[in-house]
This record gives sequence, structure tokens and C-alpha cells, in this order.
Amino acid sequence: MASKLVLPWICRSDFSLLMRFVSSGIISNTMQINNSKVRLKMALIVWYLSLQLVGTHTEKFRTALTIKEGLDDLNIEEDAESDTEDMEVFYPTSKWQTLKPGQAVPAGSHVRLNLQTGQREAKLGEEEGLKYWTDGKRQGMVNQNAASFTPQELKEALKKFKKEADDFSKKDSEQDKESVRAQFRSMNELKKDMEALDLLVETDVQIMRKLLSKIGSINSTVDERVTALLDLEYLVHQVDNAQNLVTMGGLQLVTDALNSTDVRLQESAAFVLGSAVSGNPTVQVEAFEGGALQKLLTLLATPRLISVKKKVLFALACLLRHFPFAQSHFVKHGGVQVLGELFQAQDAETLRVRIVTLLYDMITEKELISQHGTDAPPGSTNQERLRQYAEVSFLPMLAEQGWCGLVPELLASPDHDWREKALHTLLAMMPHCLTQYQQNPKLITSLSVLQKQYQELVLTEETQGEEEGYFNEVLALVDSLVVKMH
Repeated sequence: MASKLVLPWICRSDFSLLMRFVSSGIISNTMQINNSKVRLKMALIVWYLSLQLVGTHTEKFRTALTIKEGLDDLNIEEDAESDTEDMEVFYPTSKWQTLKPGQAVPAGSHVRLNLQTGQREAKLGEEEGLKYWTDGKRQGMVNQNAASFTPQELKEALKKFKKEADDFSKKDSEQDKESVRAQFRSMNELKKDMEALDLLVETDVQIMRKLLSKIGSINSTVDERVTALLDLEYLVHQVDNAQNLVTMGGLQLVTDALNSTDVRLQESAAFVLGSAVSGNPTVQVEAFEGGALQKLLTLLATPRLISVKKKVLFALACLLRHFPFAQSHFVKHGGVQVLGELFQAQDAETLRVRIVTLLYDMITEKELISQHGTDAPPGSTNQERLRQYAEVSFLPMLAEQGWCGLVPELLASPDHDWREKALHTLLAMMPHCLTQYQQNPKLITSLSVLQKQYQELVLTEETQGEEEGYFNEVLALVDSLVVKMH
């Protein structure tokens, strides 16, 4: 019967000797061993040794990394845990080194057991090293094998990181500068552009001087002067430009052009004059003192083309509006009579609504200033205007010169706007024309017809959802006039 070999548990230091016996075949050749039991014990031995190696590999060297401000100040501090003892740190290199008992091996290191000496040895992994990465403006550093870093390695890595960050920031800064340079031009370029602009851009005053020079030049053709006047009319709509026109002597030049024998110059000059004085009291006074009122009335009283008289009426209305002193002179110099004759002219039907509108404006202006100017303190502007309006005896003049019978003629027009303006004017003249209205059968008939017509139009508006439409307003004027006449 074969003898049995009982192998005791061996420690880690006897492992090399055991492996020599196994490799030399001494045990298998000199002893008869129950194969199954031997295999079991050998397996237990290998299992025990594996536990020892795994325990060694999983020992952790606990450290905390603290990086202070400034990349050159790098401290490695060990955790101060009261229940653990300080462990000696093993720093692996690319060569095999013998591990001392109790030394912690960084994760990722290669560990082996030297069978000849029985000592554990370790070295860095074959792919050990730092890897740097960038992603747009983000960049970082990673250890591929997750090995621990030595203080020197961290210092070198952070220095490299700082250098690359500075280079990257410098590169971005250069790109930003180039982008800014592409969007903006240098001061020298801007100066050159501004010099060129100074040669091309002119102020309104400079343009007006050139236009006035062309208008007053005897060498300019009629077409050139007409074109200059129309360009000037566009500019004098502005209050400042109109006042500059006075300062430069241009207003008198325009007023004198009203006496031209050329129809186009008369029309264009009247157009410029009306635009310059419109809503501009300073220019109104200058134009009045320059004789513009007399020249405008002369053009209206003498045979002229309708196109000329339209522009003259425009200029006259702008000159008289809110200017009671000029209105008083207008009445004294026969202006109401001139308008009456023009209203009855056969070829001036298109001027009638303009004339009636002018009369209505003059009537209502005086009424408004009379209503709101009584409370003005003595010496104020409104008090002076009230005094000037009191000197304008306008309504009696209209009644005396037959306007109570002339204005109703506009009611026969098919134009609703003309009818509306006539109704407004008839109501404004009511205090001095009531008796004549009541004795005018043509007016009474016209009002009756208009009342029925606008009642039907109002019903049409209401069916369309317009309860307060335009025709309702006109009907209210007709009804008011009918009621006051009865």
C-alpha cells in the first residue's frame, strides 16, 4: 500500500522551496501520493497565496491632494486619521524594485513574486504616463492607468498645464484682435473718409445759398430757377430753414419773383412763400412787412391761370392764419371783395372750396380767441391778440358783400367734403346771416333735400355697423342749421 504524504500548511517564505520541489519532480518521483488529496491541498495552497497577493494589491495609500494658489506651491498632505498608522510610500519606476514589508503599492503597478529570492517586486505599467487633452477652450490631464502621481510629477504637469493655458489664451487674444481689426478701421482711414465726406455733404444753409444764387442770377434759365424754387420749398418747411431764408435775404427774393412775367415762376414763388410762412410767426411778419400781402391780392384780382391762383390762395391762407394784424389789413385793402369776385368767376369753380375754407378759418379763429382770451392777464400775448382780433370787423363785411348768399351755392356740389365745409361756414355766419337764410328759398330747399339724402346714407352706414359714421356728422350739421333757421 502506498504511503501517504501529509503536507503541512506552508508560509509565504517557504513557497519558493516548495516550487523548486515541484519543478524538479522530487515529490512526484519519490513518493506515492493520492492524487485527489494532493490536488486538493495544492489548490488550497494556491488559494492562500492568491489571497496574500490580492491583499497586497488592494492596499490603498490614502492621500489628499491640496493645490494652493500658484502652480509652484504644491503640497501633498496625508489624511490624519486617528485609527490608521502612517504607511511607507512606494514609488514605482520603469524597473523592478523590491517591496519592503508593509509598503503600499499604487494602483495600476505591476507586481510579481521573485521565485528565486521569495521577495515581492513592483514597477510601473508599460503604458504609464500622463495624457493631456483639449476640447475647444477646455483642457485637462489624465493618467491612463489611474496610477497615483508623485509630487514632482504633479508639479511638472501643472506647470505644463499653465504654459499650455497661457499659450491658448494668447492665441485666443490674437484671434480676437484680428476679429476687431476686421470690423473697424484705423483712425487714418476714418480721417480720409471724413475728408471725403466734407467735400460731398452740405448743410441746409449751404444748399439754400446755392439755390438762392441760382434764383437771383440773370444767367439762370427759367427752368433752372423753377427747379431751384421747388428744391427751396422742400427745405423751408422746417422752421429754422425758413428763418434762415429771411436772414439770407431769400424771402425778399422769393416775394419779388411773384412779379415775374413767367407763369411758372409766379406759381413756384407763391408755393415757396406759403410753405415758409406756414406756422412760422417770425417769417409771417417779415413777409407782411416785405409787401407779400399786396402782391398776393394783386395776383388774385388780375387775370391769371387757375394753377397760379391756387398757389396764391395757399400762400394767402398761410399768411393770414393766426395773424390778426394781417387779417385786419386784408379786410381794409378789399381782400373780402377780391375773394367774392374770384368765387363768382366762371372758370374758378375749383377755387370755391378753398375760399370758403379760408373764410371759415378766419371766423373761428376770432371766436376761439374771444372765448379763451378773456381770462388772460393784462399785457400777455393772448391779451394783445384779443385786442388785434377785435379790430378785425370780418363778419359784418361778409354779410355786406353778399357772402350769406354765396356760400349756400356750394351745397349744390355733389362732393360731400364741399358740402360739409359750406355747412360749417353757414353755421359760423349765422349771427349775421340768419335773416338772409330765412329769406333764401333755394337754401331752404337744398337743406330739405340734403336732410333726406343724409338720413338714407346714415341708415346705410348703420346697417354696415357704423353708428357714428361720416354721414351722421354731416346730417347733424344739416339738422342744426335747419333748427336754427326756424
